[in-house]
Amino acid sequence: MSAGSQEAGATPPQDETSDGGQPKRAGFVALIGTPNAGKSTLMNRLVGTKVSIVTHKVQTTRAIIRGITIHANAQIVFVDTPGIFKPRRKLDEAMVVTAWGGAKDADIVALLIDAERGITDEVAAVLGGLDDVRQPKILILNKIDTVPREKLLELSAKANEAARFEHTFMVSALKGDGCEDLMAYLAAAMPEGPFLYPEEDVSDLPLRQLAAEITREKLYLRLHQELPYASHVETESWKETEKGVRIDQAIYVERGSQKKIVIGKGGATIKAISTAARKELTEILEKPVHLFLFVKVRENWVNDPERYREMGLEFPR
Repeated sequence: MSAGSQEAGATPPQDETSDGGQPKRAGFVALIGTPNAGKSTLMNRLVGTKVSIVTHKVQTTRAIIRGITIHANAQIVFVDTPGIFKPRRKLDEAMVVTAWGGAKDADIVALLIDAERGITDEVAAVLGGLDDVRQPKILILNKIDTVPREKLLELSAKANEAARFEHTFMVSALKGDGCEDLMAYLAAAMPEGPFLYPEEDVSDLPLRQLAAEITREKLYLRLHQELPYASHVETESWKETEKGVRIDQAIYVERGSQKKIVIGKGGATIKAISTAARKELTEILEKPVHLFLFVKVRENWVNDPERYREMGLEFPR
């Protein structure tokens, strides 16, 4: 009997088949697109829980975030990448390089386009960059609930002329329209093989990093217009106690004037950020959370390689 063959009537190994007897499948799907196309919202929708932060500030996602879900007999690992745009600073460059790297490491690349905005110059640049991506590619038009069908069909035709897509999906990441068809397609398209993560996992993000991301989300939501782009949150300590978990975090800004904005009059702003973050972390961890935030000024931190390593980015040379 040759290697890998099996006697009639024998039961395949449990880790290679689903409960229904179908071969297990597992693989990576990279979600790419321009800033604020809806990648994080879509991944949270498809995974079924929040694994990536969402704000109305562009470039909220800075590093690769993986969301894991099981559909039918397949484990699908979604890779939420930073938005792709023309970089102006080192941090921009690091995020764009990370986004394209995430695409080239995946089994399927899914380009997400905001159907309301259509094919902007930035979207056109991403479509051109897909020529260098060898993996199978699909097109996802998002926010279809806000766009007439005629415009959607026209947008689909233009995008498919600019790049070769295996399939086009029209979805509403916010409402879930079209997501079931997308999931069924991706599950069938994953390579055969055992699951890559434990079945209960929904993300591979360490809790310390997830906690920092949650606080950064609340920071952005509270100070969207006032806070400059260059802010960053790190979890400095994590201590389990009988009363829950104590988390100390540092919010890095570049100038003293920015520190005053984050703290707010009489500490009101930092207190509101801490309260919102603590509430969500308590729900996620299912235990009391004692969160302590410290605002630190670190001039020109966007040129500090250590900060990039903390974010999971490579420092541009």
